[in-house]
Amino acid sequence: NEMCLATQQLSKQLLAYEKQHFALGKGDEEVISTLHYFSKVVDELNILHSELAKQLADTMVLPIIQFREKDLTEVSTLKDLFGLASNEHDVSMAKYSRLPKRKENEKLKAEVAKEVANARRKQHLSSLQYYCALNALQYRKRVAMMEPMLGYARGQINFFKKGAEMFSKRMDSFLSSVSDMVQSIQGELDAEAEAMRVSQQDLISVNESVYTPDSDVTSPAINRNLIQKAGYLNLRNKTGLVTTTWERLYFFTQGGNLMCQPRGAVAGGLIQDLDNCSVMAVDCEDRRYCFQITTPTGKLGITLQAESKKEYEEWICAINNISRQIYLTDNPEAAAIKLNQTALQAVTPITSLGKKHEVQHPSQNVKNMANDKAVPHETAGMQDSTQLIAPGTPIQFDIVLPATEFLDQNRGGRRSNPFGESEDGSKDEEEDSLLQQMFVVRFLGSMAVQSDDTSEVIYEAMRQVLAARAIHNIFRMTESHLMVTSKNLRLIDPQTQVTRTSFDLASVTQFAAHQDNKRLIGFVVRPGDTLGEESLSAYVFESNTEGEKICYAISLGKEIIEAQKDPEALAQLMKSVPLTNDGKFVLLNDQSEEDGTLHEQGEESEA
Repeated sequence: NEMCLATQQLSKQLLAYEKQHFALGKGDEEVISTLHYFSKVVDELNILHSELAKQLADTMVLPIIQFREKDLTEVSTLKDLFGLASNEHDVSMAKYSRLPKRKENEKLKAEVAKEVANARRKQHLSSLQYYCALNALQYRKRVAMMEPMLGYARGQINFFKKGAEMFSKRMDSFLSSVSDMVQSIQGELDAEAEAMRVSQQDLISVNESVYTPDSDVTSPAINRNLIQKAGYLNLRNKTGLVTTTWERLYFFTQGGNLMCQPRGAVAGGLIQDLDNCSVMAVDCEDRRYCFQITTPTGKLGITLQAESKKEYEEWICAINNISRQIYLTDNPEAAAIKLNQTALQAVTPITSLGKKHEVQHPSQNVKNMANDKAVPHETAGMQDSTQLIAPGTPIQFDIVLPATEFLDQNRGGRRSNPFGESEDGSKDEEEDSLLQQMFVVRFLGSMAVQSDDTSEVIYEAMRQVLAARAIHNIFRMTESHLMVTSKNLRLIDPQTQVTRTSFDLASVTQFAAHQDNKRLIGFVVRPGDTLGEESLSAYVFESNTEGEKICYAISLGKEIIEAQKDPEALAQLMKSVPLTNDGKFVLLNDQSEEDGTLHEQGEESEA
C-alpha cells in the first residue's frame, strides 16, 4: 500500500517539474518531455502495484491475521478458562477438606461434595477444550505459515508477468534513448567542469589587491554614467535617541526606486523613492564613504556607507542620474553619458578648465562638446568668458555655516515662526511683505564675477561651478529653504529655522534658470553700498522644483518693489495677482501642488 501511494506521489511530482522555476533552465524542454513519459509509465506501474497490494492483502495478510486473531486468541482464551476452573476446583477442595470429623453434618457434607463434583466436571470440560485447541493448533500453524507465502509468491509472479508483458517491448527503445541522453549530458558536464576548473585557476592566480577593499583609492576607475547600481552597503539605523547601529545589506536600484534585500530573503523591498531626491556626501560617526539621500520635500532620508571610494562615487552618481528620471527616456544610457559630459566638459570653457580636463581624462570623448546645449548661447555678439569671469577666480562651495556654528558666531540670527512671532522685529517685516514663497534649494557654489549686464554671466558661473565639482569629486551640498519675499531673499536652515544669510531683493541684478537642467537657478548680487565690479558675486543653486518658478517669484518681488513707489500701480498689480485668504501674501499661480504641500509640511514642522 505504501508503494502504491509512493508511485502516485512520484507521478504527480514528475508532472510538477515543469512548474518549478530554476535560475538555470538549460535543456529543460527535453527533461520535461522525458519526465512526462516517465509519469505515464509510473501511472501504469501504479495500477500493477494496486493489483499486487490487493492480492497480497487477500492471499497473504488476511490468512496471517485470521490465524493470529482466531486460532491464537482461541487457545489463549481456553487457557484462561482452564485456569479459572482449576482455581474454583482448588477452592472447593479446600472447603471439603475443612469438614469436621467428630460432628459430621450430613447436609453440609453433601452440599460440599456436590460443589466439588461440579468444579471437577467444569475443570475437566475446560481442560478437554484447551487440549483439543492445542492439538488443532499444531496443524493450523503449519497451514498459516505456508498459505501466506504461497499467496505472496503467486502475487509477485503475477506482478512480474504483467509488468514484463506491459513494458518489456515498448520500453526498451525509450530507455535506450534516455540512457544515451544521460551519457551525452554527462559528457557535457565533464567538459564544463574542466572549463570551470581552468577558469578558477586563472581567477585565483590574480593579484592579491583584487581582494583588498579600496585597493585603488588613488585613481579608481569610476563609471559616472550608471542608471542602475547594485551592491552591499552599510545602512545606518537609529536604536535610541543618540545610539545607532550599522547593518550590511544588499541594495539595488529598480527604475526610480532604491530596493533592499536582507540576507536570506527571497525578494527585495522598497527603501527609498529616488525620483527628484538629492544625494550628498556626509560626515557620519567618523566613518568613511558615507552619503545621505534627502527626499524632494527636504526630509532627511537614509544614510548609507560604501566600502570603497569607487563604490561611494558610483552610488552617488547613479542615484543622482536616477533622481533626474533619466531611466524614463528612450535611451537612458546615452542620456546619462550626455549629462555627465555636460558636467565634465561642455560646462567648462575650452580656454581654461576644458583643456585641463581634456589632459586629465584623455579617454573621454569630447566630440559632442560643440553640439551640447548645456547653456543657451548666441553665435554672434556673445561676450568672451574672460570678460564675464576672470580666469582663476576661486569658487566657494559652502557659503552657509552649520546652524550651531552660525548661532555661536551670530547670536542675532533670525528665526522664522509659523505663528508670525519672530525675533528682532522680523514680525513687522513679514507683515509688510506682500510676497512670501519658499523653495527647497541646495547650494552648489559662488564666485566673483566682473559683469552683471547679461544673464550669460550666470550660465558661465554654472559651467565653472559644475565643472569644478565634477573634476574635484565634490558631492556635498548644503540644503536650505529659500524664502523669496518682496524685500529680500533669505536662506533658512530647514531644521532650526535660523536665517543663514539674506540678500536684499534690490541688490539682485540678474537671475536666470538653466534651460536644459530646469532645476539649476543662479543670480548675481551687487551690494548696495559699492559700485565696483569686484563686488559682484554669482550664486548657483539646485532646486527641487523648476528654476523658472523661483525666477518668477523673484521677478514678481521686483515688480512689487517698483510698484510700491506708485500706489496706483501697486493696486493694479495686486488686482492682477491672487492673494491668500487674509489678503496678506501673493499666491503664485504656477506653483505646483507639490510645493504647496512642502510649504504646509514646513509650517507643521516649525509648529
